[in-house]
Amino acid sequence: MNMAINSMSNIVSINAQNLQQVLGETSQQKLVLLNFHSPQSPECISQIGILENLATQYKDHIVVANLDCDAEQALASQLAQQVGLQTLPTLVLLKDSAPVDLLAGAQTDAQIREALSKHLPAQQDLLLEQAKQALLKSDLNAAFNYAKQAYEIDSANARIKLVLADICIQIHKLDDAQALIDTIDAQEQDAYFHNIKAKCEAALEATDSPEIKEKQSQVEKYPNDLDLKIELSQLLNDAGRKEEALETLFSVLKKDLNFNDAKASFLAIIASLADGDALAAKYRRKLYSILY
Repeated sequence: MNMAINSMSNIVSINAQNLQQVLGETSQQKLVLLNFHSPQSPECISQIGILENLATQYKDHIVVANLDCDAEQALASQLAQQVGLQTLPTLVLLKDSAPVDLLAGAQTDAQIREALSKHLPAQQDLLLEQAKQALLKSDLNAAFNYAKQAYEIDSANARIKLVLADICIQIHKLDDAQALIDTIDAQEQDAYFHNIKAKCEAALEATDSPEIKEKQSQVEKYPNDLDLKIELSQLLNDAGRKEEALETLFSVLKKDLNFNDAKASFLAIIASLADGDALAAKYRRKLYSILY
């Protein structure tokens, strides 16, 4: 795999021309994994596979620099003396132009990850950063998934809880947002906390508008008027009360599966839910139970 340095890629092949740039300039910005290997060795080939996978996962934080010791013999022997190379493959971790770790011999994925963990941000911090980046791009689904993974790793972290609560408010999971906000200790209630708390309170207030109350009383008065139920479900959905909106539409579908655009509205609400939302699975099952 003889890839020249590429600004888009964080996997490079080391040669005399790019050595200074990668080991000098690049290692000031990212952790460089200098990989001494031989394409003749099965152990080296399998380790390159592990490193390529890590390069994809940590693309903003590491650069894998492969040095083919067969093709670049002079360069390899010169560097080998500096690091005290004994065997292939050998992995040298460089930060700020200096070696910070050396892994001699073939390493497992777990062993390399453990070495990286000493020099990189924690996994939950990386996931939280990805959640924030997704939020900036208004990709709420991805933001929710990243923040949820970060929360699963470190559920006591107030910053993670607040970012997840913020996303939950935006995707109308207000009960989840409120539950997260309620777990923040007094000493961690900073300006960001008060901002998210106010946002959640405003969203909860908006969910119980006079229009919704008026429509609910009409539905109670005329329980067989399916048009009224469709109008109520739209108001509930707009207010983020998706489960109640689905339940209201389901009561219409049970009476008349082809009434107006009830089925299309029902499916549209399910499609608007975040990936993996239990609500989507629950109401899909309910729909199938009356379809078949």
